[in-house]
Amino acid sequence: MKNTNSGKIKIFYVAVCFVTFGCGSNKSDKGNDKSNENLSSSDSVKCIKIADSDKFLPGWSKENILVYHQLGEPDDMHPANGVSASKSEISLYTQMFLICSDQRNLGLRPGVAKAMPEVSENGLEYTYELRPEIKWDDGNPLTAEDIVFSFKAYKCPLTNNPQAKPSLENVKDIVFDKNNPLTIKVFMKRKYIQNISCFNDFPILQRSFFDPENILSKYTFAQLDDLNFKADQQKKLSDWATEFNGPKYSRDPKYLNGLGPYRFEKWEPGQSITLVRKENHWTKGTTNPYETSYPDKIIFKVNKDANSQMLEFKSQTLDATTFLSTRTLLELQKDENFNANYNSKFADTYNFSYVVMNTRPDGVKNKKIFTDKKLRRAMAYLVPVDDINKLLNKGRNKRIVGPVSPLKPEYNHDLKLIQLDVEQAKKLLDEAGWKDTDGDNIRDKVIDGEKVQLSFNLNYLTTQVEWKDMAQMIAEQMYKAGVKANLTPLDFAVFVDNNKNHNFDMAIASWAGYSSPEDFTQLWHTSSWASKGSNYAGFGNSESDALIDSIKYAIEDSKRIPMVKHLQEIIYDEQPYIFLFSGLRRIAVHKRFGNCEMYFERPGLLLNNLKLLTLGGVMKPSPSAN
Repeated sequence: MKNTNSGKIKIFYVAVCFVTFGCGSNKSDKGNDKSNENLSSSDSVKCIKIADSDKFLPGWSKENILVYHQLGEPDDMHPANGVSASKSEISLYTQMFLICSDQRNLGLRPGVAKAMPEVSENGLEYTYELRPEIKWDDGNPLTAEDIVFSFKAYKCPLTNNPQAKPSLENVKDIVFDKNNPLTIKVFMKRKYIQNISCFNDFPILQRSFFDPENILSKYTFAQLDDLNFKADQQKKLSDWATEFNGPKYSRDPKYLNGLGPYRFEKWEPGQSITLVRKENHWTKGTTNPYETSYPDKIIFKVNKDANSQMLEFKSQTLDATTFLSTRTLLELQKDENFNANYNSKFADTYNFSYVVMNTRPDGVKNKKIFTDKKLRRAMAYLVPVDDINKLLNKGRNKRIVGPVSPLKPEYNHDLKLIQLDVEQAKKLLDEAGWKDTDGDNIRDKVIDGEKVQLSFNLNYLTTQVEWKDMAQMIAEQMYKAGVKANLTPLDFAVFVDNNKNHNFDMAIASWAGYSSPEDFTQLWHTSSWASKGSNYAGFGNSESDALIDSIKYAIEDSKRIPMVKHLQEIIYDEQPYIFLFSGLRRIAVHKRFGNCEMYFERPGLLLNNLKLLTLGGVMKPSPSAN
């Protein structure tokens, strides 16, 4: 699951701290090199560089098509409204952004902008100059008008993207000079840690394609920001939004328009998505690793079954993945043929997994069970995190205490890990008034005049068998304390929809993170619960909201980091989540592809930059793709 803006950074902070460092080289050609099995980022190593194979084995395919393994397909590919991590990853190849993540250096880089912006002395005005060579697929050039339209579309209250709107809350206005179509000026409301990076998850949209009547030009950013503005009463705006939110922009390849070097060829639901390199794209001939397009096609193939995954890698049907389970990759690394054909590594990430509890249930669809923090702490004592790590991850994953990666200086090391303790859980449950009054081995309590059993649904994703195994281990421990967790497997779209609409009891999931300073609004501010954003738990109050608001406007680390640690203390005390592990990325890439770098930052690989090798060098693109 994707966290669309969980970590961004002020550009001058990046320039000072990160830009000077590059990738760490890995000269070993062994697929399971033990020295690099669990690499962490450091001041000198920001990614893992894999040396090209010095031989092209007879059994290797010379077809310049890269088949990439995924656990699930995107919820949709709408440029504004999709929320899945797979959607975000595919967009890297089909879309372009004003500002982008720099996976190589753990920072930011210009996208459609020629350079990072000029910043005014007051830190509130940002001037961007656009690259003149960029063209849309119809041959028309990218202009400042497209940039302004894009962010009006994202800001529009009728656009179905509540999870993304907090990221642009600080944008006051974006203007362009009609005499200079390549320059824009962005005005911000306040100094903010994400005044530049807030733009890097939003694809740039072609105004003439998505708004041929130029409806949004009639409305200002101030209007779109105004809570009293009745957007739904503006007929033309409402009609535009209905069209813009429509399904054709989500799944129909004819309407999945973007500036990136690849276009959608076909989408086979539940099976695969195929991208093909565009003919004579404006990036042709570039050496920029983020804009190359070496493979003729990239096929994102869905495979959720661990046994089938192993068979596909052993038969070399799949070329690359970042989604194998630890258990599956370790099993594959025992196979000599796999190691001869693939480079594979374990690398730290900024992601984290968790168990979330609904602290604000409606009392009808979902009973008022997790409203008491004493009960929530009891649940934490009943989750066998260490046993899960040993059994499912072979002890490789790193436990966490809060929503901040241990790789970051903001991580609060003073908070203690909560260990499995059934007796302590029973004590807290007794204190919270949950007791077995009818002898059925399930605790109960009278809530609002109704006897309620301590029985609830534990939702988990069907994308990988480890989610089910984890849920079963949690349920078994909970039952020992008189708690019944009913295992409920869900497909991704249903899972997310339930969470956004607060229609769940407890769920297991993960968030994708970044290396840079975070704005916690999306996950932890009460406004993100009210708007059906990503605050699924319903965490927060006026105190935590004020702290989150202060954090995002604290530019200096000396002020920001203590506040982030304090927020972790509040979350730790309230226990809306049971935090599990800092993510470990499991990466495998076929050795027929060279130019391979493995990143700690998501998505872990740049598929567009993988070059098909022969004994003589790089394969020339096949004529059919040009």
